[in-house]
Amino acid sequence: MNRTSVITGIILIVIAIVLGAFGAHALKDKLSAAQLSSFEVGVRYQMYHGLALLSVGLAASQLKFSLKIFNRMIIIGTIAFCLSIYLLAMKDLMGVKLSFLGPVTPIGGVFLIISWIILLLKFIRSNPKQAV
Repeated sequence: MNRTSVITGIILIVIAIVLGAFGAHALKDKLSAAQLSSFEVGVRYQMYHGLALLSVGLAASQLKFSLKIFNRMIIIGTIAFCLSIYLLAMKDLMGVKLSFLGPVTPIGGVFLIISWIILLLKFIRSNPKQAV
């Protein structure tokens, strides 16, 4: 087990559940359909990556490599991607200009993609016969 992955995954899951409920109830009548849809994308991706961290963390004892880089990349990516989506979806409600966050979302997405590629490559290299 990788304690960092498990704890971080659980925290991301709990926050995703809270934000999902917040979006469905408190923001439902305050955001446009497009803004609410964007907010829900952030919640969904946060939940996916929280579950991924939890799963990988629980399986870590079966892996023959360190999860340190994967953990860092997926955490940075999830925070950048999801937080920027949440803030951009609520910018009108908050009455602030957050257009500078526009590039943060795809940068966070790139971190997420890279984290999964890192995990794949580490798995293939550590288990060459099993990965084929």
